[in-house]
Amino acid sequence: MLQDPNLRVPIAISLGAIAGALSRYYITLWFANRFSTAFPYGTFFINITGCFGMGLFITLALERVTAIPLDVRLMVTTGFFGAYTTFSTYGLETSILLRDRSYSLAILYWGGSAVLGAIAVQLGIIIARIGK
Repeated sequence: MLQDPNLRVPIAISLGAIAGALSRYYITLWFANRFSTAFPYGTFFINITGCFGMGLFITLALERVTAIPLDVRLMVTTGFFGAYTTFSTYGLETSILLRDRSYSLAILYWGGSAVLGAIAVQLGIIIARIGK
């Protein structure tokens, strides 16, 4: 039963996601209690450490320790880092575009995600408040 990749992969991703989400939650609480909420210190820390961890793990998994099974790679990348912070995926994908010398696409993706993401949040707030 657990040998079937159609079952192993979603279970692995789910287990990684639980760990990532709980890590994010408790780290955010710790930073809020320690430093206040005037600046999103927790999210800032999570984004930076998530990008570092994603870069470290994916490089080790693809270049150094290639025997890491697919379900374990997905548990760490899609599961853990995906729940910990999607910013790490954003950083990784930007780096891949830069590595492939797709500089204009990298800039478009990098800047467009940040700017359009902030605009989308504001648009969502505005729409949610209609008729209030």
